[in-house]
Amino acid sequence: MDVTMPQMGVSVAEGTVVEWKKQVGDWIEADEIIASISTDKIDTDVESPATGRVAEIIVNVGDTVDVGVVMARIATDARPGEAHASENGDLGTGEAAAAVEAPGAAGELLGDAERDTSQAKRYSPVVMRMAAEHNIDLSQVQGTGRGGRVSKKDVLAFMEGGAEEPPMHIESPYRPDEPAIKRKPKPRLQRVEEVPKSDTVAAPSPSGGSLSRMRQAIGSRMVQSLQTAATCTTIAEADMSRIEVARKAAKMSYLPFQARATIETLLEFPHLNATLEGDQHTVHSEAVHLGIAVSLGEGGLIVPVIRDAQDLSVEGLSKRIKDLAARARTNQLTPDEVSGGTFTITNPGPFGSIMATPVINLPQVGILDTEAVVKRPVVVTDELGNDSIAIRSMTYLCMSWDHRALDGAYAAQFLSALRKKLESWPIT
Repeated sequence: MDVTMPQMGVSVAEGTVVEWKKQVGDWIEADEIIASISTDKIDTDVESPATGRVAEIIVNVGDTVDVGVVMARIATDARPGEAHASENGDLGTGEAAAAVEAPGAAGELLGDAERDTSQAKRYSPVVMRMAAEHNIDLSQVQGTGRGGRVSKKDVLAFMEGGAEEPPMHIESPYRPDEPAIKRKPKPRLQRVEEVPKSDTVAAPSPSGGSLSRMRQAIGSRMVQSLQTAATCTTIAEADMSRIEVARKAAKMSYLPFQARATIETLLEFPHLNATLEGDQHTVHSEAVHLGIAVSLGEGGLIVPVIRDAQDLSVEGLSKRIKDLAARARTNQLTPDEVSGGTFTITNPGPFGSIMATPVINLPQVGILDTEAVVKRPVVVTDELGNDSIAIRSMTYLCMSWDHRALDGAYAAQFLSALRKKLESWPIT
């Protein structure tokens, strides 16, 4: 049975082995930790996919390999207490044989040297390259990763003199608590009411050149989605005036309110709160595991998941989103927090975009894009049926969905129900 470098996010292309918890000849149970790895987004442990004896370790501590590369092999036909056979059929010698006589001894024999190596090589290639380019002594950089490991973001913070890294941008759900500023209105252009003061979009590199490994990984996942799903996009318009009042009173962004309304609507339309793998359409009718797309700038894209989001209030969702976003920036997310989502929200609205066609996060069947809330004139009808023109805070709800799993009428009904929830939000 192969142990491979796991996928830990849509833009993770490679990982570094930090430590082997087991060595050749050691017995291991299924789901027992066999190694610790590190990526630019997550530091985590790798569990054994099966019960057996470690037959081969292919990737050394400190080596960085692509996602999917075989790191070790487990002999599943072995038995506890049996000596591990070598390739020529003889009983293994040295450390492997010692492991049979005294479990764990092989790990101790091999482990000390490799632990020393892991300490000396705990920096990823990206971090070492940045340190070389900017003449940085990495021993002076405070690490925030597992065991104090220094990440790319730690180096960036060190280069900025210890200042906090700017908030995430583009698809980030995170908005700082400080007051927002208003853009000056321009002729013939709609005015975006709020733009986070410190959220700035990074300019593309002027040098151009080949795509980075991160961009290649994202591209591969996006192309896979477009080639696999029968992607369609449905767009609805919603009056956010009542949400505007409620969020200002609560001193929160739009996103927690939109997320709460989306969760309630998904429970009414569960075929969108679902995954599709092959011909297996798994519908989640009682629980919403909500993914929030988070852009890390040059660090790529990751989708933390709020499990059982239906149990959280607007205030609870706001706190959870901020927590996940903050920990995403410092490589503190766990594997469980980036997997198992049933529906995703992406939120580029704070940067002024008004319409988009998001790419589905497979194997999910739907993704909602929440766009900028813009004041503009609309026709309103009073209780007597009289029409008039008024200024309202409006937004577009853009949802991409998989036509293999549902039809356009279902998607339109979902957005209509979501719009009604937003437009009738209670104001206390």
